[in-house]
Amino acid sequence: MWTADEIARLCYEHYRVSLPKQGKPEPNREWTLLAAVVKIQPIADQTWDSPDKLVRVTKEVVSMGTGTKCIGRSKMRKSGDILNDSHAEVIARRSFQRYLLHQLHLVAALKQESIFVPGTQRGLWKLRPDLLFVFFSSHTPCGDASIIPMLECEDQPCCPVRTDWANNPSMEASGNLKPTEDKSKCERPDSPVTKKMRLEPGTPATEVANGVAQHQSFGNQESGPIPPSVSSSNLTSGELAAVTGMAPDGAKVVDVHRTGAKCVPGEAGDSGMPGVAYHQVGLLRVKPGRGDRTCSMSCSDKVARWNILGCQGALLMHFLEEPIYLSAVVIGKCPYSQEAMQRALIMRCQNVSALPKGFGVQEVKIQQSDLLFEQSRYAVQAKRADSPGRLVPCGAAISWSAVPEQPLDVTANGFPQGATKKGIRSLQARSRISKVELFRSFQKLLSSISDDKWPDSLRVRKLETYQDYKETASTYQEAWSALRKQAFGSWIRNPPDYHQFK
Repeated sequence: MWTADEIARLCYEHYRVSLPKQGKPEPNREWTLLAAVVKIQPIADQTWDSPDKLVRVTKEVVSMGTGTKCIGRSKMRKSGDILNDSHAEVIARRSFQRYLLHQLHLVAALKQESIFVPGTQRGLWKLRPDLLFVFFSSHTPCGDASIIPMLECEDQPCCPVRTDWANNPSMEASGNLKPTEDKSKCERPDSPVTKKMRLEPGTPATEVANGVAQHQSFGNQESGPIPPSVSSSNLTSGELAAVTGMAPDGAKVVDVHRTGAKCVPGEAGDSGMPGVAYHQVGLLRVKPGRGDRTCSMSCSDKVARWNILGCQGALLMHFLEEPIYLSAVVIGKCPYSQEAMQRALIMRCQNVSALPKGFGVQEVKIQQSDLLFEQSRYAVQAKRADSPGRLVPCGAAISWSAVPEQPLDVTANGFPQGATKKGIRSLQARSRISKVELFRSFQKLLSSISDDKWPDSLRVRKLETYQDYKETASTYQEAWSALRKQAFGSWIRNPPDYHQFK
């Protein structure tokens, strides 16, 4: 049906062709991260002369996001008009919610074909059974998935580790963290691994491939994983013994790639010890801020949550019979461990039970592409060689949705790029994927539907605020409550007064 490289190539081409120069990194000086949602759909009118024949499918990018930043807690606003988290994965998911809202507008108006079909209950819709969605990210999600074993024999970045090391939540993982010096060691242009990373020419942004189209229920990081200095002298003989023999070819795990995400209050916490004991794996983490701590959970935690609750969020569950799940996650060329990804996205929540009808733990398919994003930190570092000046993350974030009106949104510090302090309260100073703007689109959808066709969840009482509408999405809230009680009890939640806007 599709390969990881096909998904990566499609997303890289879409980034080059469909996204503007505004918001992209300054050449040779900045880098960024990329994420997207790709719709997979079988081509109609195919002949089925053999049961083993592969079905041809189309692949289409329906949302995309770039970004590396978060705002600190002190900059959060109760009006819902600022983006708290602008990491690429979060931007791509919010852009996907905008796409889903547009598709609901289409099906409610009965004017055009939509990805939704009528459900079995009044006012509810469900995804067409022949469609599925693949999530792409140019890098491993920050947080737990970025705590990746490093082998004694390897250069940077590390190769995948096919062991149970990363699956054990009780095992601690690390070395002395020296960010500036150690990043440069990892990224030096003459590194054999850097040279091996491929930059591939793109193909059209919508392409056809052979494969079987079936819905499968499988189931930053400003810089992604941060490599420490690799030195086995930092490890005790007991620490080395704990990991020896778990890596391919008998190589020793001597350290781990670091994540900048910090353990949330209430979790056990990292030891910070040198060697493989620096991090503890399997914990909830919060994204770091520049002096001002953030309230944004790591991307590893957020993707794991989507794997239980779906990508649609609470508001859209009012109109959906079942959540919108991702069938697969594809990661671009970068430091990567299959086991760490499995642990972070699936295994931490695999025993969650007693979920409402339609919700479940998804065994999402996880794959890595061999293609490197051309504006990733590694690619830009390799190109710039001995260029003067420091390589820095791009401060802007780009949102793109497959919608007919104003599909693009470029932000910086949570507001549309170029917004002034004076103009921040104006409608023009709102990102189209901010909470308040997505809520406004939801209300517009609701007003386009006659009252007698509203779903039952919207009839319980008079609803006014964003918080009101979120709370009354009963099945979603029941599933979220079960997930918190059984797996994510320390999840940081914004106080209700941040959701009282109308």
